[in-house]
Amino acid sequence: MATTASVSDAAGRIERTCKLGDSCSCLRYVTGKRADALRRLGLYRVRDVLYHLPNHYLDFTRVVPIGYADVGSDATVVGRIDKVTLKRPKPRMQIVEVSVVDDTGMLLATFFRQPWIADQFKEGDLVALSGKVTFAYGFKQMRPSFHELLSAGEGASYARVLPVHPVGEGVSASWMRRIVACALADTGDVCDAIPAELVSKRGLMTMARALREVHFPQSLESAEEARRRLAYDELLTLQLTLLTRQHLELAGTVPVAHETEGPHVRRLCNALPFVLSDEQRVALSEILGDMAAPRVMNRLLLGDVGTGKTVVAAVALAAVADTGTQAAMMAPTSVLAKQYASSAGPLLDAANVSWALVTGATPAAERARTVEALATGRLSCVFGTTALLSDDVEFARLSLVVIDEQHRFGVNQRASLRGKGAGADLLSMTATPIPRTLALSVYGDMSCSRIAHRPIAGAGVTTKVVSPENSDLAYGAIRDAVAAGHQAYVICPLVDERDDGSELDDVPERSRAQTKQLHAATTMVESLARSQLRGMRLDVLTGRMSAEEKDTVMARFRAAQIDVLVSTTVVEVGVDVPNATVMHIYDADRFGLATLHQLRGRVGRGKDAGMVYLECAAGPRSPARQRLAALEATTDGFELAELDLSLRREGEVLGYRQHGGVMLSVCDLSADADLVEAAHEDARELAQTDPDLSSSRNAALAWECQQRYGAYFSEVERA
Repeated sequence: MATTASVSDAAGRIERTCKLGDSCSCLRYVTGKRADALRRLGLYRVRDVLYHLPNHYLDFTRVVPIGYADVGSDATVVGRIDKVTLKRPKPRMQIVEVSVVDDTGMLLATFFRQPWIADQFKEGDLVALSGKVTFAYGFKQMRPSFHELLSAGEGASYARVLPVHPVGEGVSASWMRRIVACALADTGDVCDAIPAELVSKRGLMTMARALREVHFPQSLESAEEARRRLAYDELLTLQLTLLTRQHLELAGTVPVAHETEGPHVRRLCNALPFVLSDEQRVALSEILGDMAAPRVMNRLLLGDVGTGKTVVAAVALAAVADTGTQAAMMAPTSVLAKQYASSAGPLLDAANVSWALVTGATPAAERARTVEALATGRLSCVFGTTALLSDDVEFARLSLVVIDEQHRFGVNQRASLRGKGAGADLLSMTATPIPRTLALSVYGDMSCSRIAHRPIAGAGVTTKVVSPENSDLAYGAIRDAVAAGHQAYVICPLVDERDDGSELDDVPERSRAQTKQLHAATTMVESLARSQLRGMRLDVLTGRMSAEEKDTVMARFRAAQIDVLVSTTVVEVGVDVPNATVMHIYDADRFGLATLHQLRGRVGRGKDAGMVYLECAAGPRSPARQRLAALEATTDGFELAELDLSLRREGEVLGYRQHGGVMLSVCDLSADADLVEAAHEDARELAQTDPDLSSSRNAALAWECQQRYGAYFSEVERA
């Protein structure tokens, strides 16, 4: 009998798990209008409802009686509504005052500019209120940050943790709780996709319990424990999907074991005008070791601004020439592609390695010659932009792909270039400082090398935050620099005044003081030429200009034919003009810390010190100014990256909003570092024994990976 019950129970759990893919309209209370409201929230399946987690909780287990609520502290109170009054002290000012009483006293709750609340509340209703308690006119008062009417049933047992889910028009917080409760009752007792030994090894809740506790926890502690279980699942399935996708992409390919100690490599190393730093040598050893091994390399080279990643990559390109194969290096902009060609090209020339440049601005005749040389194998290396992805660009034997700032390309773009050479090694580089937890999770399928320090320190950069009223400090520094024969940048968040700023970094605590239009490059170049920087040679550079126009402007700036370059963040990465010593960034609070750090890396690159002014309209004690103060205090890019990650989501740090990357919805990479390490380790071990998750033992895990990331990693399919 025990065996029969066990089999029956397992069959029921499998059936309930399969129902997670059903439309959420099959749930009780989900009528046509509510189904539409859920769809507007991105909830289409029962699974979506179960993973629609609360964004915070009200701890009604610690409800304070009104009479014992301390003035000046935050509190949650529950009481009966005694009176509701709608006041209009001014023509456009509407105030709702609600008197709430319990056995210990009375509290006056005030709601500004929310007249509809007067219709929602009725005398005798039971209501929960959360907010800061104040005292005025002889009464305890509150401007609630959260309020909710409680039903008779809830009122009888309100001493509990109440979840508050994200909601929208057509579905209230209380209705969302009812819908989630129905989903849990019907399908919440699901199968655990994670192998039991891993759940036990990491001391995690079962999935069924975690779903119950995260939505309707017994305590705030159990809610956090449940969130961590869901975060581990999110991390493990993401990294397994990355590893499985890599395995499927490389299935059947024959890797190239590169010659890494040949004459081209020796000549290039001998041609270097300096000695490689210890960090550069370690990174190069790791890269060449991967290239020489009989396996496909998949490595990420992390390096802050000016750490010499280009030199390391150039040695790898020379190794390709020694092997008799070909290499392609793709950059996100024509300016950066040309920069790499001009810096690495002379080293390749010294090593007798043939190379060419292909961008959208390459003349047709030159492009045709390059394409023909690549197809016949006469050309060893090519630098370029997404122009390299064109169908007419073919390689005789592509064995190394180098992608710079890889997060600026879509997954399909990266795969497309790599697909031009079966079994090609991949070296991705980024000057965006990435915290270890972010690298392990989002780039879990890659080995990482890191160069944290500049081989040549340069003169350094000083950063100063200024208010608009003190912007003359920046203008004066620019005038002094130009008078001394140097150059400067002025950075604006917008291209022109028609932009709405929607593509700017998603930074926290945007300056509320800044109500005026954000600065636009095309407008400021004209304004500054007439006023503060009159008499100087100014020009403008934006991402909307054609590749040819950008190249022309940058060539003139490098040749010192332009004194001040007014630009957007198109100069953020790779632009190297050692003579530029001053940068003024308008509306600095509208950029992420990583972006600002990249921008200031454009000055102080030569023998003369750089000065960066961050103009911000926010008050000196505002969160925006405090965030910018971190840039004044340190020039350590990785330290700033950790801070940036604590303030923003990982996809916003990496720019995924524009390129469709994976966003972690449960995991907090700053707080869950131990989970990131654990999931990374577990995923690697699983992938070693079952790289495509094809064994029956991992069937549930493979299904879970497909459910979570199948739409994004469309290449990962399981029969």
